[in-house]
Amino acid sequence: MTLIQPDNTNSTNQIPETLAAIDLGSNSFHMVVGRTTYGEIRTLDKLGEKVQLAAGLDNKNNLSEEAQERALACLQRFAQRLRGIPPEAIQVVGTNALRIAKNARVFTRKAEEILGAPVEIIAGREEARLVYLGVAHTQSDDAGRKLVIDIGGGSTEFIIGERFETQALESLHMGCVSFRECYFSNGEITEKNMQEAITHASRELLNIQHRFQTLGWQASIGSSGSIKSIALAIETLGLSKDGITAQSLSQLKAHVISLGHIDQLQNIGIKTDRLTIFPSGLAILCACFEVLSIDIMTVADGALREGLLYDMIGRIKHEDVRGRTISAFQERYRVDIPHSLTVERTAMYAFRQVQHFWGINAEFFADLLRWSSRLHEIGLAISHTQYHKHGAYLIKYSDLPGFSHQLQQAISTVIRSHRRKINTDIFSTYPKEQANNLMRLAILLRLSVTLNRGRSGTQSPSFKINADSHALSIEFEPNWLKQNPLTRADLESEAEHLKAVGYALSIC
Repeated sequence: MTLIQPDNTNSTNQIPETLAAIDLGSNSFHMVVGRTTYGEIRTLDKLGEKVQLAAGLDNKNNLSEEAQERALACLQRFAQRLRGIPPEAIQVVGTNALRIAKNARVFTRKAEEILGAPVEIIAGREEARLVYLGVAHTQSDDAGRKLVIDIGGGSTEFIIGERFETQALESLHMGCVSFRECYFSNGEITEKNMQEAITHASRELLNIQHRFQTLGWQASIGSSGSIKSIALAIETLGLSKDGITAQSLSQLKAHVISLGHIDQLQNIGIKTDRLTIFPSGLAILCACFEVLSIDIMTVADGALREGLLYDMIGRIKHEDVRGRTISAFQERYRVDIPHSLTVERTAMYAFRQVQHFWGINAEFFADLLRWSSRLHEIGLAISHTQYHKHGAYLIKYSDLPGFSHQLQQAISTVIRSHRRKINTDIFSTYPKEQANNLMRLAILLRLSVTLNRGRSGTQSPSFKINADSHALSIEFEPNWLKQNPLTRADLESEAEHLKAVGYALSIC
């Protein structure tokens, strides 16, 4: 496990002139480079290659060497275009294939070396949120709800939103590469295998049918390469002048089946590199139209990578969805917010005193400590006994909009370590330097929680704290410890816990 940092935010609130986003998809890798003008993004360059990463997963969900080499060769070409763009202006995310690959970290380390920027693996619903953000910013700002569908190589994302806010997010485990392997691997297209693929997709869609249809929408939009190819085929055949309609989609399906083999799809304008996955993408979209009762769909230019660019701008301008996510989590698990804010203030007071000694100056570490402070007690919603473990579990396995898997893991690690004995095994998946940084953040949170054990709501005592590599000294005002014997006892107990993990704590 590698801790992703820096966090691609700019403490000066200045938006970089040039931004880049890379989507490491299950079927294709895409990169967009844009220039910011008055808060809007003007596209300078787009690159895309069919890498078919998901096709390189073996029966144990490991990426083959061949697939990795194919992907890394693509990134070598992308890297040339990134020259001159600072790392904090580059956002790189991995989606479904990297979510399920057991050796994903082996691949992403190599990718990070090539690109000079961190690779974040995002959850399906986070992918859906970013897809919607990209679509919303590249469509006219019409009132009314929109249904957005993005068919990827390994998953399909579904979103209902209005303007720039989402109201429903879902990611289903069906994609054009995975369906190709199941139903069209030999290149033949028959009524039987097409219907089997549609039936499979329809069963998946039943999980979201009621919720999405209850919300409803005024317009449906497709944002993926598969849907764009379907729209192009419909236009080539003259089946519709109004986008993808239910009737034209049905007619296209019949025509594709009549062709009988993927080699014949070039006759309807399908590009060579998309021939093998076109029937499976068509089957998934047919199921979407049938189960969700879609009448007509338009096609958007924006998608995940454009969403990444606008998400970066939002973070720089402090319009960060992650703040809303933390607040929603606090509300859901009925966190004692006044107490969590007191703990946060104390933790940040200590952080500012030691950040230079410990080499944790980046604002990324301050954010990580803030988020951990605000959420450190969410496990109490389950049980007081070992609530730090419950809280860590909730953070690690929940869908948190705006957060990558790696960032959730980091917050989970700090929360897991904020009380009782510290289990050093949970740091073992990180490189040594990053494990040390997380341990130090956990220590600061532990001290803050200890100093606010009384939950009085008043400001914790002022103190001076010094640090070197593996030692801390904390000094209070004269006689304060004598007047607060319980806190002194707690700090002495804390010194024993820290000693067990190689840190010395002196109290005076």
